[in-house]
Amino acid sequence: MASFTAAQAQSKKKPNIIFILADDLGYGNVRSFNPNSKIPTPNLDKLTEEGIKFTRFYSGNTVCAPSRCALMTGYTMGHAWVRGNAKAKDGLAALRAQDTTLAERLKGNGYKTGMFGKWGLGDEDSKGAPHLKGFDSFYGYLDQSHAHDYYTNRLYEIVGGKTVEVPVDTTKYTEDLIVNKAVDFINANKDQPFFLYLPLTVPHAELKVPVELLKKFQNADGSSKFPPETPFEKKGNYGSQAQPHAAFAAMVNKLDTDVGTIVALIKKLGLDNDTYIFFTSDNGPHKEGGADPVFFNSSGEFRGIKRDLYEGGIRVPLIVRAPDKIASGQVNPTPWAFWDVLPTIGELTGTASPKNIDGLSFSPLLSGKKAIKEHDYFYWQFSESGLKEALTQGDWKLIRFKDKGTVEKLELYNLKADIGEKNDVASKNPDTVKTLYALMKQAKTPSENPLFDWSEVEK
Repeated sequence: MASFTAAQAQSKKKPNIIFILADDLGYGNVRSFNPNSKIPTPNLDKLTEEGIKFTRFYSGNTVCAPSRCALMTGYTMGHAWVRGNAKAKDGLAALRAQDTTLAERLKGNGYKTGMFGKWGLGDEDSKGAPHLKGFDSFYGYLDQSHAHDYYTNRLYEIVGGKTVEVPVDTTKYTEDLIVNKAVDFINANKDQPFFLYLPLTVPHAELKVPVELLKKFQNADGSSKFPPETPFEKKGNYGSQAQPHAAFAAMVNKLDTDVGTIVALIKKLGLDNDTYIFFTSDNGPHKEGGADPVFFNSSGEFRGIKRDLYEGGIRVPLIVRAPDKIASGQVNPTPWAFWDVLPTIGELTGTASPKNIDGLSFSPLLSGKKAIKEHDYFYWQFSESGLKEALTQGDWKLIRFKDKGTVEKLELYNLKADIGEKNDVASKNPDTVKTLYALMKQAKTPSENPLFDWSEVEK
């Protein structure tokens, strides 16, 4: 049953859903989560004041595509089809026809659906193309590698019901083009229920911003406000950047400004009492293209970054602004994760969720109540350069490392006593290790997708 507010019940209008997803933004890069952050984020701070700050929210994975798969489908990495980043190969890196997404569910319930930004779950010729996964409108990048290029000559758009390549003026910053399309979508659908999925590409590398944005973080003589700077030389997908600290700060600030644009538009259109706004990140902070997560304390008090299963790689900021500002200003430590978003939004909108997914609805939290049911444990899996697995139950966390032909390594942390995961207490708590290890085996099934088959690693 839908959890509508009083204002929504009176208007009999289903709530709008806006889900904003940053790319590789660390927990410590949002000032309302880390007061010592060097980068101002006034719009996100204001959103936090008007909403609920969730301090133990987890991404679906520690890299892009699988995390987004968990978000869209409601499955953990123990059961998902896409369990890692991969180039399209025979469609295996894309969602399948049977992989039902949040957008498909909402569209089936009368919602206009739009996505603007980075998809990462299927190219234009695959079964995972945006027009086949529930989106009426889309504009942006299909592939995560392409999304490193902020001055590209092409993007993709749904035109005539199909996802097609469209030309782009290479002098235009794509973040601006994407946000403008999102604004147009809101304006066009303001009189009907809509789902706006806004997976923005900043602040992921490459570290590049328009000159006028970079100047905000430079002194009058053009030097960086964040010395010392170590210039980054072009490598792979990432272009050179003389001032990576200043550029990264400008990208986070740009993200904050764009969030402010969306929130201001909702208020201007009088949609405050009809709209849920979610803001989070797809995984922990990166150190690619010259990014410096240590300098910016991007992981906050947590250990690790992107590609780690320590908290810094998977714990991400979550802000939810509910209609009527219900429970505004609250700080909620309840643990939940990306795979819970689909059923949570489903309950908020009166939309049925697929059966047998891993996610649970946490919609009561968004009105300041306790969740009706919570998870017994949380599980992650990451299979680049060997296999990493993590499982949390309460305050305990077990991390497993295994590569082909090697002896597995197990680390155990008590997050309540050691939030920075500095003290491995596995040897002192063998019974806890045994219990969590058994749950770890229970939490997963062999991957159906051969691209992410870890059976050889297990041997």
